[in-house]
Amino acid sequence: VQLQASGGGSVQAGGSLSLSCTASGSLPNFFAMGWYRQGLGKEREQVALVYSTGLATYADSVKGRFTVTRDTAKNTVVLQMDNLKPEDTDVYYCNAGHFIAAGYQNYWGQGTLVTVSS
Repeated sequence: VQLQASGGGSVQAGGSLSLSCTASGSLPNFFAMGWYRQGLGKEREQVALVYSTGLATYADSVKGRFTVTRDTAKNTVVLQMDNLKPEDTDVYYCNAGHFIAAGYQNYWGQGTLVTVSS
């Protein structure tokens, strides 16, 4: 499984960016797809996930500003980020996962940098 992320970049506070991630390879039925972020010296933080049920969950810090959507047929997940704030500046990682006999298998895309200037 490979996750290829695109999007990101630099924007001023209040602006919008979109991140997209497509899974390829021998694909399982992912239980969840979404995005995490990690700043320098910080732990990786879950930003938004969308589950196979259609349910989406968000970090409190992004609720009402970010929207995660998933196209199961295209194995793609998109994170629309609106009203961006400087504190959203981080490296964002695409994530997909599914259950296996030993537990839960996570896959990660390459990080993409989002920079929000004040």
